[in-house]
Amino acid sequence: MKYVIIIPDGCADEPQVDLNGKTPLESAKTPAMDRIASLGVVGRANHTPTQFEAGSAVANMSLLGYDPIANYSGRAPMEAAAQGIELGPNDWCIRCNLVTVEDQTMKSFNAGHISTEEATEMLNSAQQLVSEFGYSLQFYPGVSYRNLLMLRGSVASPAPFSDDTRTSAPHDLTDKPIGNDFPRGPGSGLLASLMQASVDWFADHPVNKKRLQMNKLPATNIWLWGLGKRPRLESFEKLHQVKGAMITAVDLLRGIAALIGWDRIEVPGATGYTDTDYAAKGRYAIDALGKYDLVTVHIEAPDEASHEGDLQKKVKSLEEIDQHIVGPILRHLEESGEPFRILVSPDHPTYLSTKTHTHGDVPFTMCGTGLSPDESTCYHEGVAAQSDIQFSRGWELMPQFLAPCLVGT
Repeated sequence: MKYVIIIPDGCADEPQVDLNGKTPLESAKTPAMDRIASLGVVGRANHTPTQFEAGSAVANMSLLGYDPIANYSGRAPMEAAAQGIELGPNDWCIRCNLVTVEDQTMKSFNAGHISTEEATEMLNSAQQLVSEFGYSLQFYPGVSYRNLLMLRGSVASPAPFSDDTRTSAPHDLTDKPIGNDFPRGPGSGLLASLMQASVDWFADHPVNKKRLQMNKLPATNIWLWGLGKRPRLESFEKLHQVKGAMITAVDLLRGIAALIGWDRIEVPGATGYTDTDYAAKGRYAIDALGKYDLVTVHIEAPDEASHEGDLQKKVKSLEEIDQHIVGPILRHLEESGEPFRILVSPDHPTYLSTKTHTHGDVPFTMCGTGLSPDESTCYHEGVAAQSDIQFSRGWELMPQFLAPCLVGT
């Protein structure tokens, strides 16, 4: 049996006035997703327990079948796993965005999509200035604005943080005042001081000078959030006897893959943005099915469009996913003659109206060997809302996807 999971990140949304009351998913031309619905079932699942902030780390962990209530220890440690960064028992990893803040408002949570090379240069400069804070601190550049800060603690010099330390994701603050969203709780003073110090570090940085000359947004400072200690997740293959692989351009998903024992397949041209090479992701997924039992394709583009509040980009990204990823993979599976199952599901809703992640159900559709079709003929939030198939504990969907028959809970 071959399994494929396709994750259009953040694609679930509300009805839009500009789409005559339809959601982006409902409005987009998605014949391949609709074919899966007509051949199989449509349902809904909730991957964001209310005790957590609605975010991709918790939601994707749940979507892949891991109970976040029992397993989640913070977003940043998952991204550290993507880079092969080992965390000791006393270490804490912190997500470090490069952002643009103007007049105490979050102008851009990604500093105008700063390049990896620019971000690396700026963080290398910052590294020369953090010794004054009295802890062992190390910046780890990632991809573009998505970077990490590691605090290496010890028994003699423990980190000041705890599970009660609270931070705010910068992508939830777009165009909003930041005054009430600085870190709070144990160790928050250290995080806030680092964020404030970075304003001076970057004020006259050569990278920012060049960006301003090119009419690009500067990276005004770092934004620290999503901290945690090292997680422990059981191997997916041990749990399900299925060998998996991940295709993504995002370190978070790379990290989850590493933690559950999946291989990671890097695709040239995959950017984690709406300019990603959708067709290349589709081709690489089809090739990977020759080696792996299960292939997951994660596409960040719909989520990025939502954070920008760009309706047309969101609709376009869903059509690109359908045409270049879902369609070719589905055709390949159908023509292969092998037993298969395919699942399409976002991780969480990301509303264009708020530009943020939110709690609540997401629609999914799946078809394949051993799944009896329901009466669905298309795939979107409205159809899912009418379905009898619901997983209030979203992590219970994955075992059912892999099981001989589907039972909604």
